[in-house]
Amino acid sequence: MKVVVTGGAGYIGSITVEQLVATGADVVVFDDLSLGHREAVHPKATLVVGDLADRNAVDDLLATHRPDAVMHFASRSQVGESMREPFLYVGDNVRNGLNLIESMVQHDIKRFILSSTAALFAEPTKVPIDEQERIVPGSPYGESKHILERILHWAEKVHGMRHAFLRYFNAAGASPERGEHHDPETHLIPLVLQVAQGKRESITVFGNDYDTPDGTCLRDYIHVIDLAQAHILALQALDERSRVYNLGNGTGFSVMEVIETARAVTGHPIPHVMGERRPGDPPALSADSTKIKAELGWTPEYPSLEAIVRTAWAWHRTHPHGYTT
Repeated sequence: MKVVVTGGAGYIGSITVEQLVATGADVVVFDDLSLGHREAVHPKATLVVGDLADRNAVDDLLATHRPDAVMHFASRSQVGESMREPFLYVGDNVRNGLNLIESMVQHDIKRFILSSTAALFAEPTKVPIDEQERIVPGSPYGESKHILERILHWAEKVHGMRHAFLRYFNAAGASPERGEHHDPETHLIPLVLQVAQGKRESITVFGNDYDTPDGTCLRDYIHVIDLAQAHILALQALDERSRVYNLGNGTGFSVMEVIETARAVTGHPIPHVMGERRPGDPPALSADSTKIKAELGWTPEYPSLEAIVRTAWAWHRTHPHGYTT
């Protein structure tokens, strides 16, 4: 199978490419390298540097490589930034995704995997969140993914393009060769590990008076390799029908659990300071993966927080400056 992976030089995309290559797939990465890293692209994948906003470049990509399927990871994905720049997020994510979908229709490519988000569910009626939960995006970022899901719904109805939506909260961890390198970094686990690396003095905990076991927010983390494997299983299942899956660990880990686990893994004290609650932070968020486990047999290889943090720490120790040499 030949697969085009947009955003395949980014964190989740590059590790999905790595896992696809391991299955024997022929992989083409399409990335503008504005957020991704050339060094993260697997050497057996073909890298095409280009911008999804350029419809001619997208048409050339699909006409030249004739993939069997597309996995779409390329996206502006920072929730907080999307609240400051809503039109940028909705505009870029939707226009670029629509360029890709329209070009796929033109070139008769019928399988689309959307790396979506559990940020579709800003007002869940229950946690963990399953696929039946009503969709109420809590940010322009979440809204942009919802719009793409609706476009793909109609692409199937009108043009027969099958899709899979993978909705998840926080990817974390690393493979031995590839890991998380953002500038600036905003995710909790790599920020905590930066303290252990001596790159920052402490980590701030935003609120310790929530209705949770230790008073700090509970958040969902899924190992990036397990996430990649879920995308591959969903792709393999598209011959039957379109798919929608929520992905997560099902319970969530608290901010203090993440810090304590990092202390144990790194052997570093990792000082923390208490800060005020951040507006809009819910006490607990996690996704229910029951459906994908039952239908596709998805079984996470790294279900524990310790395994997630350990693999992330191993990569950061061997790549102390990320992909920057």
